[in-house]
Amino acid sequence: MDRIRVVMAKPGLDSHYRGVMVVSRHLVQHGMEVVYLGNQLPEQIVQAVLAEDADVLGLSSLSGNHLALVPPVLEGLSALGLEDVLVLLGGIVPTEDADELRAQGVGEVFGPGTDLASIVRVIREHVAGRDAALAAVRDADLAVVRRP
Repeated sequence: MDRIRVVMAKPGLDSHYRGVMVVSRHLVQHGMEVVYLGNQLPEQIVQAVLAEDADVLGLSSLSGNHLALVPPVLEGLSALGLEDVLVLLGGIVPTEDADELRAQGVGEVFGPGTDLASIVRVIREHVAGRDAALAAVRDADLAVVRRP
């Protein structure tokens, strides 16, 4: 398996970056390739996910802008057919907002104090599951080709 590619970004003008940097460093220490974008608009984040061929998009929100800025990112990914990219959100997100964002397509929301190993586990499980599903489709295609 290739290295897992993760794009990390802060949608909008949120300047609280310590958490996203700690998570980024941890992911690198666990063998992932991380591209940190810093503050970007939703459209810029989506284009970076496409350009970097990312497996995962990590968004960090500490300024309460998650309901305004995360949905446009999800819509942009969907418009480009990138629904298989796991979107994770970290930051201070009220439970009801987290539930709403999960319903819109965010894979998981991590709050302050989250064990970093759990983030790594969620990412690896997603990529392994996606890769297994792709391999099954390829095997099915090969089975059709091999039939006499």
